[in-house]
Amino acid sequence: MIDTPSNSGKGQRIARCPKCCVALWSHYAGAGDAISFVRVGTLDAPDMQPPDVHIFTTSKQPWVQLPAGIPAFAEFYKPAEQWPKDSLNRYAALKARK
Repeated sequence: MIDTPSNSGKGQRIARCPKCCVALWSHYAGAGDAISFVRVGTLDAPDMQPPDVHIFTTSKQPWVQLPAGIPAFAEFYKPAEQWPKDSLNRYAALKARK
């Protein structure tokens, strides 16, 4: 686990592979260790989990073309405006357990 700074100032903890150092998942300050945000690209079949949104697009390479119809944000977004109600309820329940 590596502690890193974030734009929020609260930081995040990133789990990295001890052999190749690729980021596997993160724990953001808002939810602590109660929720892990998995890097889909590290899964065996990442194409089975297409993105719901694209974030931090200001740092994408100019040759990366984002697909139409999927929300894209220069930085982060407000989950309450993007996530389904069921997801928001699960997130709130997990945050309450931290």
